[in-house]
Amino acid sequence: MPTRSGIFPRNFKKTFSVAARGDGCWIITEDGRKFLDASGQAAVVNIGHGVAEIGRAMAEQSSRIAFAHTSQFHTATAEKLAERLLAMGPPNFRNGGRVFFTSGGSEATETAIKLARQFHLENGQKDRYRVISRRQGYHGSTLGAMSVSGNVARRAPYEPLLAEWGHIAPCFCYHCPFENTFPKCELICADDLQTQLDGGKQSDAAAFIFEPVVGATLGAAVPPEGYVERIAEICRKNNILLIADEVMSGMGRTGKLFAVQHWGVGPDMILVGKGIASGYAPLGAVLVSARVVEAFERGSGAFMHGFTYQAHPVATAAGIAVLDYLEAHKLFDHVNVAARNLRTALSPLQAHPNVGDIRGLGLLLGVEFVRDKATHEPFAKEQNIAEQIGLACLEESVLTYPTQGCVDGRRGDHILLAPPFTISQDECMLIGRALQSSLSKVFSA
Repeated sequence: MPTRSGIFPRNFKKTFSVAARGDGCWIITEDGRKFLDASGQAAVVNIGHGVAEIGRAMAEQSSRIAFAHTSQFHTATAEKLAERLLAMGPPNFRNGGRVFFTSGGSEATETAIKLARQFHLENGQKDRYRVISRRQGYHGSTLGAMSVSGNVARRAPYEPLLAEWGHIAPCFCYHCPFENTFPKCELICADDLQTQLDGGKQSDAAAFIFEPVVGATLGAAVPPEGYVERIAEICRKNNILLIADEVMSGMGRTGKLFAVQHWGVGPDMILVGKGIASGYAPLGAVLVSARVVEAFERGSGAFMHGFTYQAHPVATAAGIAVLDYLEAHKLFDHVNVAARNLRTALSPLQAHPNVGDIRGLGLLLGVEFVRDKATHEPFAKEQNIAEQIGLACLEESVLTYPTQGCVDGRRGDHILLAPPFTISQDECMLIGRALQSSLSKVFSA
């Protein structure tokens, strides 16, 4: 970024390159440097960069009508995209479900919180409002979304502004908060939801929100078998809604359209963003199950919530074009092939004394770095290992997503890998070699 700039950056102490164009899995800067996008720009880009037909679809829609306010109109693009998403979802969304479109994942979380509250109002349960979540979960950056997020570092500056509705233990076998092991643990981390409900006012709980595969905060932590099913059972028993945050794990990234489908669970709401438009337009959505829709239809009939740009015609046209591209090029099927290639490329890293865990599902993978492989002891936060490795990868022309705090909110270093579904075997090998080189540089001292 130029020294004199009108942009308010994420970090005034960093220098940012100017991205000029994208081509497949590569980003090219204004000065001609090429970078392999191994992170999919925060797990956003699934069809690759520079796909011309997406832009053409958006231009064609904007030439017909670029904007129509949802208080007065619906549009064909929003209707079509909603229909296709519901058809791809779990069975409880396919007959009577609806979609509320937003401009991104944080707005989707805000919408889900309000839907959960009003659902209980429509059913005459005015005391239910709390949306319970997990420590170390992340659900967005607006104040409502941060209230249900358990990311310690991101919450800290804004703590006085945030509601505290209750957080339960994370589901993270590599660093089990109960110092237990699966299956001997008998899914105590799932039962912590019931413990929380029993210990507080169960009657004021409205919903539980979780990431089926925890993305940035825990580095692609996958739950053990039975966890998601147990959580769903507890929610049903206590009459609270189950909200699956699939902003990062959804839209095919884990090998199924939605990660919850790996466990056969139908939540009451599914949040999507990021990959829904592959970064070609700002777009997110809340898929609302028939059960929740029915409460509004037989009750007040009005949802007291809205955004100016919800269901934007050009953004939803981008979503349709991206889905068309994914299906035409069989990229949903290619995720598992590409995931095997990437796992193979990463497998030599497992022998490194400071690589503690390589985990994930599909093309959402995390590599965690530890001081002691036997005890899983993390590095001190001040060493900033993940950032060092991310910068070393950058020198190898590979973009990763480095993060700290996976152990306790402060300590714990990992990088997230979430490349476009189009990634080739050779490009996977390049990621593996870049990481090997980076580990040699960072841990050579």
